[in-house]
Order: sequence, then C-alpha cells, then structure tokens
Amino acid sequence: MDINTARNAAADWVKREGRRYDGYRGAYFSGSTVALAPGAVLPVGTDVDIMLVTDKPLEGLKLGKFEHQGALLEVTHLSWDQIWPAPSALANYHLAGGLSRDTVIDDPTGELRELQAEVARSFADEAWVRRRCESVRQKIETALSSLDTSAPWHDQVTSWLFPTGVTTHLLLVAALRNPTVRLRYLRAREVLADYSLTDRYPGLLRMTGCQNLTAERVEHHVDALARTFDEATALAQTPFFFSSDISPAARPIAIDASYELARRGDHREAVFWITATFARCHKILATDAPDREHALRPAFADLLADLGITSTSDLRAQTKETVAALPALWHTAEQIIAANPGITRA
Repeated sequence: MDINTARNAAADWVKREGRRYDGYRGAYFSGSTVALAPGAVLPVGTDVDIMLVTDKPLEGLKLGKFEHQGALLEVTHLSWDQIWPAPSALANYHLAGGLSRDTVIDDPTGELRELQAEVARSFADEAWVRRRCESVRQKIETALSSLDTSAPWHDQVTSWLFPTGVTTHLLLVAALRNPTVRLRYLRAREVLADYSLTDRYPGLLRMTGCQNLTAERVEHHVDALARTFDEATALAQTPFFFSSDISPAARPIAIDASYELARRGDHREAVFWITATFARCHKILATDAPDREHALRPAFADLLADLGITSTSDLRAQTKETVAALPALWHTAEQIIAANPGITRA
C-alpha cells in the first residue's frame, strides 16, 4: 500500500469515528510515516500513527493498532493540555516532533493548526533541543534507578529494556529526528553515520548485549517468537496498554518486519523489538494461560542468554554499565547538536 492510500484511510477513520469522541478537538499524523514522500510505498510492518486530541484525558486503554480500509492504523489519545500551550509540546520529546510540521488531519476549531504553527517555529531552537535532550537523559536515569527486582521476570526484562533503548532517543532528538519505537537502533545508526560518529555505535549495542548476534541466530529467535506470539494472541483475555501490539493486526510488525530486518543484515537492529514483544507475550500468558507461559519460557530464556541476561544480577550489572556510559553518550549528543545545520542558534 502507498502512503497516500494509507493516509486517506486514516482521514476516513477520523471523519467516521474519531469525531465521535467526547470533547474532540482534532487529529494529526505523527510517527515515521510523516517523513514519507507522497506516493511512497509503506515499508513492511509500518502503521500510520494518528494523534487524537480531546479536551480531557479519555478513560480506559488507548485504542492502539487496528485495520481500517486495508491500512494498519495506530491511534493515540492526547488531552489538549498535553500539547497546549506550545511550550508544553516543545518540551516533550515524544510530542514535539509530531507538531513540527503540518500533518493536521482535522481541525474543527482552527486551534490545532495554530498550535502546530507555533511549535514549528520554535522546534529547532537550540534551547528547546537541549531541553528535550535533557528530558531524555533524565528519563533513562530515573527508570534505570527504579528496577523492581521483585517483579515477575518478564516485567524485570521490560523495565530494563525500554529505558536502555531510550539511549537511542537521545541521539535522535539531538539530530531532530523522530524518536521512533521499533526501529530506534536502525535510525540511531543512521544518525551516527550522518555525523561521522559510527565508532560510537558498538557501545550503543553493548547496552542491550546484542552486539555479537548473527543474522542466523536472530532469525532463530524470530521463529521462536512467532510461536509464542501466536499463542499469546489466541489466548489473551486480559487487556493491557500494549494489547494491540500483541494481536493478529500487529503480526506483520512483530514477526514479518523482524524477519525482513534479519534477512537484510539489520539483525541486531531487530533485537530490541523482538525482546520487547517476547516479554509482552509472556506477561499476557502469565496472566491468562500460565501453563503455556511456563512451557514457552525456554525460548525467551534462550534469547536473553544470547544477550548475556540470565538473572536479576545480570540486569543490575547491565543497568550499571548503561548509567556509567551516559556521560559519553551525552557528549555524543552534544557533538550532534553542535554540528546539526538544522538547529537554530541563539
């Protein structure tokens, strides 16, 4: 499917369904598809991100991923006060980029487009870039310092993995790039190459322990993940905030796209999302089908062993190494900011 068709499907959903939400204020595109040229073909495993803005936070879990007119959409709910006034959006590294260009789908009051224009004017100001980078660093430090070692194993892995992966966002934010989720390591590698800093990339991979994994080994883990994923989607009953990521609609992202990365040589860049998806599947199974969770546990352990993770003490050690590496990573971000021609200097 090309991006024009997917965007039209997204706009149709907003018109038919999005406008029905209480306090609806508008909607805009966000995420990796924003940068795609008109007519570009959607890469395998790519969804179209829609930010749905309402007066107040909506109760319950986010709508998440689903298909509409053949396009895979992901809807995230935002309350107006999360992005207004403009400094609120500019300081938020997850939200600022989505409003840095005109991707408004629907704006019944005109206020969303006015806000977007204000964010766009200041998005590249060095002071805001540095503030967002500092927010990324604080997020990493805070999360890694609060690892709950009493939690179930799959939750421990998740609470280590995600803040470790946020290290890539520090570089992406410094480069004014989208702090993407699934492809964060691939995009960080590209940024480092753009700034002639490729020697920093192995250190980034070492934080997750995937630096020596081969393509064949990663593909083996995708095979195992596919089996676990299919059981989790079939047996899931309890809703989680990530439930739409472990669903038939999300299989092309979790499985097919991981195979594609492994087979084209970007296997190490696939490991983050493979591991995250494994852990989420086990959380679902531990709740809704504990016998199957236990039976499928060896495949998850096999992956983690390849990352050097076999115990809570390994997670602690890896966490300490990542925290110790943050000053060097910050220096790399500083170098990117200094060399970035897109940043507006005071």
